[in-house]
Amino acid sequence: MITFLMANTDSIQQFVDSTKAITTTPIAAATTELHFIDLLFKGGWVMIPLAFLAFLGLVIFTERYITIRKSSKDESNLMFQIKQNIQDGRLDNAIALCKNSKSPLARMLEKGLKRIGRPIKDIEGAIENTGKLEVSKLEKNIGILGIIAGIAPMLGFVGTIIGVITIFHDVSIKGAIEIGTISGGLYTKMITSATGLIIGIVAYVLYHILNMMVEKIILKMETDAIEFIDLLEEPGK
Repeated sequence: MITFLMANTDSIQQFVDSTKAITTTPIAAATTELHFIDLLFKGGWVMIPLAFLAFLGLVIFTERYITIRKSSKDESNLMFQIKQNIQDGRLDNAIALCKNSKSPLARMLEKGLKRIGRPIKDIEGAIENTGKLEVSKLEKNIGILGIIAGIAPMLGFVGTIIGVITIFHDVSIKGAIEIGTISGGLYTKMITSATGLIIGIVAYVLYHILNMMVEKIILKMETDAIEFIDLLEEPGK
């Protein structure tokens, strides 16, 4: 009877111990919860240049987007007014309209207006050169976004190599492959790779968004320039 009671007591104690283990496991897991910022810091020093590239790309995109949006405003009313002034012989008024507009198209047409009276080839050349200059101003720094799109994934790959080196170094020191030994290197490897790819993809998308906006403006400028030249070549002009 005593033996039976002792056996039951041992079974009850084992059940209580197992219950404690089960109930304390989630608590221990909860205390080791990893936040997003802490995860980024585990990427190592490679995250510093990646953060700089992300910040630089965001600044360039914001500045260029605002500038290009201002330059892409509808100038159909300007063209109509210029036509009216040219047809009425009021060249000075047409030039004044262009100066007040302060848009790439207006500056391009202003060069052409100031050369009215010269051969058409000279007017076309002045408009074309001014158009190229205005386009180069719009495209300023956009190429840097393309560079960021290429560099960021490569920096992430550098972080991957550093993580692998860290893993082999720790294993060689401890002489055993354990989760605790390789976890640090794996953090560096995976976090830098993911961050570099994300920054590269976003920069690539933003780069092409700005290019499409500039191409739309170029098409509009070319169309209006042709219309302007056709106006000058009309009989009696």
